[in-house]
Amino acid sequence: MTDIAIIGAGPGGLLTALRLHQAGFRPTIYESVPELKPLGVGVDIKTVGTKEIDELGLLEEFRAISVDAEDSIFYNHFGQEIYAEKCGVHMGYLHEQRFVHRGVLQMLFYRTVLERLGAGSVVLGAKAVGYTQDEEGVTLDIEHRDGTTSQVRHEAVIAADGIKSAVRRQMHPNQAEPEFSGITMWRGTTLREPFRGGHTILHLGDPRISSMIVYPIAENFEGTGLDLINWVVETNGEETIEDWNQVADPEQIIPAFDTLKLPFLDVQQLIRDAREVYLFPLIRHFPLDTWVDDRVVLLGDAAHAMYPRGGNGITQAMLDARVLTEKLVELADPRAAFAAYDGARREMVNRIADNMRGEGYEVIRRIVADRTDGKPFDDIEDVLPLAEADGIFSRYHALVGAPRPGHDAGEATGFRTWNEAAPAEAR
Repeated sequence: MTDIAIIGAGPGGLLTALRLHQAGFRPTIYESVPELKPLGVGVDIKTVGTKEIDELGLLEEFRAISVDAEDSIFYNHFGQEIYAEKCGVHMGYLHEQRFVHRGVLQMLFYRTVLERLGAGSVVLGAKAVGYTQDEEGVTLDIEHRDGTTSQVRHEAVIAADGIKSAVRRQMHPNQAEPEFSGITMWRGTTLREPFRGGHTILHLGDPRISSMIVYPIAENFEGTGLDLINWVVETNGEETIEDWNQVADPEQIIPAFDTLKLPFLDVQQLIRDAREVYLFPLIRHFPLDTWVDDRVVLLGDAAHAMYPRGGNGITQAMLDARVLTEKLVELADPRAAFAAYDGARREMVNRIADNMRGEGYEVIRRIVADRTDGKPFDDIEDVLPLAEADGIFSRYHALVGAPRPGHDAGEATGFRTWNEAAPAEAR
C-alpha cells in the first residue's frame, strides 16, 4: 500500500485522509499551524457533499452541528421575490443540503482523523515549502515553527495546501499571477431569532451595487435559543491580502441595503449586530493545465481555487478526495492514479470555477436588475419568466454534478412565493 503524505489539514485534506483510510491507506498529514482551531464562518454543503460525509459514516455527527436547508429564495434590492426553489431532500435529492460553520466541520473531520488514524497521523507546526522527487518517491522540505528545517520521505504527495499552495507554485512556476476581481467579500455571523422557520437561504440585492447571502449555520447556538446566522456581502472594493481571517468593520456596507425591505428580516440590523466580520478579496486564479507532477498531485483550493460561491469550493474538494482515492485503489502506481484523477476531474472543475467567476445561478438577480433598470417591478413573470429561470437553474445544477431530480422528465422545480409572503409595498 502506497505511503502517502497529505499537505494541509483543512477540510479537504482531512476528508482525503479519511477517504484514504477507509480504503486501507495510512496517510500522514503535515499542517503548518501549531494548533487547529475552528476558524472561519459558514459554508453551504450541497447534496453531493453530504453524500461524501454520509459514506464516511459521519452523517449523524454532521447533522448535529449543521442546519437542514429547505428553501432558497432570491430577492431584488427592494425585497421583491424573483425566484425560489427547494433544497436537498425537499427538492427530491437523496441527500440533504446543510449549512454549517466551516471551522466546526473542520474540527469534526480532525477529531475523526485522530480517532481512526491515530495521533501521529497529523504533524502540526510543519510547513511544507517544497519538494524533490526521484523514481522511488518524494522528499518534502519542512519548516518548523521554531525555525528549524527537516525533510520527510514518502512514496507520493497530495497537496491540499490551499489558495497559497507552495506546491502549486513549484509545480507551475510560470503560471500567471492571480488577479484581484475588483470585488470585496464581507463575511460575518450574527445571533438572532430564526427567520422563515430557520431553514432558508436568502439571496439579496442588485449585484451591480451589492449582493448579500444569508443563512443559519447553527440552531440554539450554545444554548441561547437563537440561531447563528451567517451572512456574506459582495461589493466593489480595494484590493487587500488574500487571507480569510482579516477582521473588518462592516459599517461602510450597511447603506448599500437602504432600499431592501423584508417582512421577516432587517438585514441592516443583522450586519450591525455581527459577532465577527471578516474581509476577503475575490481573487481570480487562472485554471491549470495539469494538477500532477509525477508523484505529486494537487487537491481542493490548491488545484482549483474558485470564488467562494454556492458551496462549490469545499464540495468539489470532497469529490476530489473520493475520485483520487478510487484511482489509488484501482491503480497500484500512484503516478498512474494521479494522472487518471487529473483526467477525471480537472476539466470539469475548471468549468465550474469559470462559472463561479460569472456568478453561477446568482446571475438571475443581475438579469432582473438589468431588465428593470434597477427599479421595482409589477409582475416578475413579465421580467424573468419562471420557465427561463428554471432553465438557468437546471443547467447550473447539472454543471456542478447534481442534476435536478425530475429535470429529465421536464418538471419545473422552481416556484414563486413572494406575492403570498411579502407586504404589498414590496411587490
